[in-house]
Amino acid sequence: MAAAGDPEATVAATTTTSEAEGAAASAVPVAAAASVASVQREPVYNWQATKRSLRERFAFLFANELLSDVRFVVGKGGPRTGAGGGGGGGPAQQRIPAHRFVLAAGSAVFDAMFNGGMATTSAEIELPDVEPAAFLALLRFLYSDEVQIGPETVMTTLYTAKKYAVPALEAHCVEFLTKHLRADNAFMLLTQARLFDEPQLASLCLDTIDKSTMDAINLTLDTLCAVLERDTLSIRESRLFGAVVRWAEAECQRQQLPVISTNKQKVLGKALSLIRFPLMTIEEFAVGPAQSGILTDREVVNLFLHFTVNPKPRVDYIDRPRCCLRGKECSINRFQQVESRWGYSGTSDRIRFTVNRRISIVGFGLYGSIHGPTDYQVNIQIIEYEKNQTLGQNDTGFSCDGTASTFRVMFKEPIEILPTVCYTACATLKGPDSHYGTKGLKKVIHESPASSKTCFFFFSSPGNNNGTSIEDGQIPEIIFYT
Repeated sequence: MAAAGDPEATVAATTTTSEAEGAAASAVPVAAAASVASVQREPVYNWQATKRSLRERFAFLFANELLSDVRFVVGKGGPRTGAGGGGGGGPAQQRIPAHRFVLAAGSAVFDAMFNGGMATTSAEIELPDVEPAAFLALLRFLYSDEVQIGPETVMTTLYTAKKYAVPALEAHCVEFLTKHLRADNAFMLLTQARLFDEPQLASLCLDTIDKSTMDAINLTLDTLCAVLERDTLSIRESRLFGAVVRWAEAECQRQQLPVISTNKQKVLGKALSLIRFPLMTIEEFAVGPAQSGILTDREVVNLFLHFTVNPKPRVDYIDRPRCCLRGKECSINRFQQVESRWGYSGTSDRIRFTVNRRISIVGFGLYGSIHGPTDYQVNIQIIEYEKNQTLGQNDTGFSCDGTASTFRVMFKEPIEILPTVCYTACATLKGPDSHYGTKGLKKVIHESPASSKTCFFFFSSPGNNNGTSIEDGQIPEIIFYT
């Protein structure tokens, strides 16, 4: 997880806290603390008699093979170690024992994983997207209510607490970050607060920036570029551009240069190319970047053409959506066969669906022309069916090569999809006849080794193009993150 383990990018604290004990503890890394716990185990026989409370008994079982009925292989690559971890280098992949009952009692996600309709029966579960130290911190909290976080683990622990729906541990992480918020780390913490959807922390960061603006934006160009390169920024591109312009103005003042467009271009350097102008709406671009003087006239014209015509001219700016999500991109295809000649007369292709868990949809895969390489104009939408409310849409285009493959069409921002809520996926295409899917499935399951199963249920939608059912049609593929 980029920047999460960097003390300068998060907080400058040097101690580890244990709020369950009510006093500051020594700065022992979480994994090292777990190692001590695993080494100093008491004799198994009659261990219950030595524990005077339920908390002590459960704490004894933390990271303990005794009575365990599930094991987690946590982290990416590297040699596997036991629950205590290893020394030196990056975090090794760790095999951690646990107890399903304890986890299910503390987390709705674990409860669904072990006891839900599609519960896993595997005795060993791989979690490549979670860092071992953060997972041990989560387990320690579930087993004993003990909070053990430090500057190097707080962001990964916050991510893990959110992933497994443990709000009490989330609150401890946010409190830790709030206590160590300063003007010189406010910008990076603001990015993280938005990434993790922590509005209270984000508000405190903004207040700090308001009070000490010059200190808060005192970033080097390399640090600014590191922020702009991130795919996980949770901010509209137009607002990000405004923040970058303010940084350029402050940098001109620091370098004692006149605050004019040419100097702002100069101090921004390579950072300007990292702004994803194609992700803006044409209105946002027109009132902001187009009038800023920072772009050349040719760049402004090319970007306006990119917004308004098809096929779109090439622009020297990234058009990949920023996605404030983690994990691996997934996709499902609901058709079992592809046929030819699907016509378009201005009517939308629609399909209703529900899912069994929270996901974020980032785009669709659509079929292209049966007449060879062609460009299409398309409007894509996700609509909440009962409320008839559009949650996200994009007017864009795509080019196809004449094959029966699907072609990606992406939203500008991820769209959150909640379990059991009915949604309509909608695509309105302008172009020649295309391929289409047949033998549509009513239920499609996506299985991932890093997370539980994601199950889509499909239903016919009123007003669908060509008046067909779920058996035939467009929108074969849904692209999402879990």
